Amino acid sequence: MEHDTLSHPEIQRIAGRIDRPVVLVGMMGVGKTTVGRKLSGLLALPFVDADEEIERAAQMSIPEIFAQYGEAYFRDGERRVIARLVGGDADGHPARKVLATGGGAFVDADTRALILSRAIAVWIDSDLDTLVERVGRKDNRPLLRQGNPREILGRLRTEREPAYSQAHIHVISGHQPHGVTVHTILKAIDAWL
Repeated sequence: MEHDTLSHPEIQRIAGRIDRPVVLVGMMGVGKTTVGRKLSGLLALPFVDADEEIERAAQMSIPEIFAQYGEAYFRDGERRVIARLVGGDADGHPARKVLATGGGAFVDADTRALILSRAIAVWIDSDLDTLVERVGRKDNRPLLRQGNPREILGRLRTEREPAYSQAHIHVISGHQPHGVTVHTILKAIDAWL
């Protein structure tokens, strides 16, 4: 076991302090879904992928939504789904869970304000080379079909950084295993709470 990892009792203590959703934000390819699943498992909290929820609500894939209706329509649906996912229960208390969002979700001012007020926003950041390598593994990124993926990712990363930087917590995910990122997030949440 690495010296940087938290013990089970430490993780349980941190989990007990979390009183709202943990929302992972950041660029496509940074590992929000993979990290989110691992984080939710350690915290014994439900995991929800916003993109999967959007596809379920629309009954079509995200590339199909983009192709048929465009990005503005997708962002509107994304905003509504995330509002439902970070919204409170019947008594207005936010449900504890780990939520992975799409890369552009936190850029929307209304979605960002909602997440910042109702959740713990964690920006998972990575260098451009890592992002390019990771997104190249799949062909399901509508925004990357419009030109050179490296140029598009670089532009999006620059454009979105001011929004991402408003997240409560900022962690770097490079070439280390996602488990290291998870423990970094746990320590950052513990320090932030």
